[in-house]
Amino acid sequence: MIVVHHLDNSRSQRILWLLEELGVPYELKRYRRDPKTMLAPTELRAMHPLGKSPVITDGELTLAESGAIVEYLADRYGADSLIPAHGTPERLRCNYWLHYAEGSAMPPLLLKLVFRRVESAPAPFFVKPVARSIARKVQRSFVDPQLKLHLDYLEGELGKHAWFGGDAFSVADIQLSFPLEAFAARGGLDERHPRLCAFLRQIHARPAYQRALQQGGEYRLG
Repeated sequence: MIVVHHLDNSRSQRILWLLEELGVPYELKRYRRDPKTMLAPTELRAMHPLGKSPVITDGELTLAESGAIVEYLADRYGADSLIPAHGTPERLRCNYWLHYAEGSAMPPLLLKLVFRRVESAPAPFFVKPVARSIARKVQRSFVDPQLKLHLDYLEGELGKHAWFGGDAFSVADIQLSFPLEAFAARGGLDERHPRLCAFLRQIHARPAYQRALQQGGEYRLG
């Protein structure tokens, strides 16, 4: 039995979604963030030294990292239904998106989150204006242009195919769901990028996505 070690408001939500799409039974073990720090509880380190989510166990196997988990589950349980066959151009494209989602799309989104928190974090009155000024300048000069660069790129890619991996829905779309939901929450994704907005509406309407939400609980990336 697959066990998903699920942290609220985290990347593990898309692992639940994938398993629902595959129709594979699984057990859910929940972990809650600290309400003040929003960090994962230390109990997760019992499953993986970094204490991050998602982590799955499948028999004797323990596996972390979203892309690795997605590829493993699709290869083992998907029978090529959600991931192209090895050695094909379609598989190469799919693998690209599995790596791009975390390696390229997420870093500027994380920077946006960090600098927004710097702006609002408690600080001595003589430090706060300086900290806010620096945070806003970095966002305007570097972070926001990077976010726009990625949004424009992703919008253009959806203009080439119905889905990110090609003409059929695949794990590429599941993997990209998290950064795109984060873009919508804090990265500037709005109706100026109509294809991406339509993509989010499409995935949110999928029955498996809805079942995963019911399993994982409230999901918010504000």
